[in-house]
Amino acid sequence: MPDDLDLVWKALSDPTRRAILDLLRPGARSTTEIVEAFPDMTRHAVMKHIDALRSAGLINTRDDGRRRINSLNAVPIRRIYERWMGPFSELWSSTLLRIKGDVEGGSAPRSRSKKT
Repeated sequence: MPDDLDLVWKALSDPTRRAILDLLRPGARSTTEIVEAFPDMTRHAVMKHIDALRSAGLINTRDDGRRRINSLNAVPIRRIYERWMGPFSELWSSTLLRIKGDVEGGSAPRSRSKKT
């Protein structure tokens, strides 16, 4: 069963797409500004990356006269964080708190004995 975040994962798997998102983090940019940030790529190649990010919902695009303005939409990234990082951070937090208690309490390290 495909997850509704599969397109987001796929979009984030490409380093150029992640670089575009990093470029948009401080604020919106025109498509031309994004293309100019990647001088080793053709305009067509950069546009395909922008389209993939837009399809995944990671970029919002609006028309401003003859320009297209692209901005970061962090909501899908937040959804991934909540889905995948939240449960694991709780696990690590409780483990680290237990270790802290063991160290501060001066208790001896727990040994793992084999049952025979």
